[in-house]
Amino acid sequence: MAHLCGLQAQDPQEPFTGLWSRLSDFKPKQLDDALTGRAVVRTHLMRRTVHLVTADDALAWRARHDAMLRQRVLGTYRRELAGIDVDEVAAAGRAVMADQRPRTMTELVQALEDRWPGPPRRVLGELLIAALIPMAQLPPRGLWHQTAGVRNLPLSTWLERDIAPVPADDSDPVGQQLLHRYLAAYGPAASADVRAWCGLAGLPAAIKAAREELVVFRDERGRELLDLPDAPRPHPDTPAPVRFLPAFDNAILGYHDRSRIIDAAHLGLSVAGHRTVLVDGRVTATWTVRDHQLHISSLRPLTALEQEAVHTEAQDLTAFLDNCIEHIQLDTEN
Repeated sequence: MAHLCGLQAQDPQEPFTGLWSRLSDFKPKQLDDALTGRAVVRTHLMRRTVHLVTADDALAWRARHDAMLRQRVLGTYRRELAGIDVDEVAAAGRAVMADQRPRTMTELVQALEDRWPGPPRRVLGELLIAALIPMAQLPPRGLWHQTAGVRNLPLSTWLERDIAPVPADDSDPVGQQLLHRYLAAYGPAASADVRAWCGLAGLPAAIKAAREELVVFRDERGRELLDLPDAPRPHPDTPAPVRFLPAFDNAILGYHDRSRIIDAAHLGLSVAGHRTVLVDGRVTATWTVRDHQLHISSLRPLTALEQEAVHTEAQDLTAFLDNCIEHIQLDTEN
């Protein structure tokens, strides 16, 4: 989880497949224990999306994301929130949550709506929970094969530690840490890729400060790609095994230029919530589970060897999901 800088997790069950696809002998209980043990937390962070991140990263990075989170909510609901003093709303919300009682978004809004009756409940709730008050979404939401609504508690209350403040000077150590951590997981990458991944616009200073520590490449279009000097860079002919990825996986959404992993004709899959299958490192099929069947639909013709590799990995996936999948259906283009 730390290596990936978190996993996108608005659908609570998707991270389990994301971890299974990356770790040998991953067991869902490992993530359950990390969530209930408060080593990992669900919170709004990169791109104003719910992510699973380590507790240490959530506390270290949240303040650096505050301005972006606020701007995105205010930009989305500019008309509904016109004339609202957001700092006053934030102070009132923190006062309500000071009793350390977990609340749903509806419960929090109900405590405040007499003072701000104008905005729709959903808008006021998203402003509070996704932007103004750093919140943790508490278990049992996010646990394996459990369905639970969102109950919120301030992040520092749940983790029993304070959120690290943003330094008063312009050194931006958190931005530099984000850059190094991102490149360790996703490099080589362009500055636009970093920005698309985290949603932060103010990283040029961090990139400038770290430039002498990085190596620079050029892609086929002449774009500058940055990487860490000691990062692994396998030979292009290195075989990449078949992998089943969850919806909104980091391997796809971690970049602005998603053509590096998806063909141009299928780029829309990256934001449509489709679960995907990598064959030789590229998105080659989609998959879903319905009616006790694992359905796989290829995006191009598959060779016999590729079909065999996909089917073998699909069998392992059905064993992991353990939810009465009785059949694997592979539809391949001819």
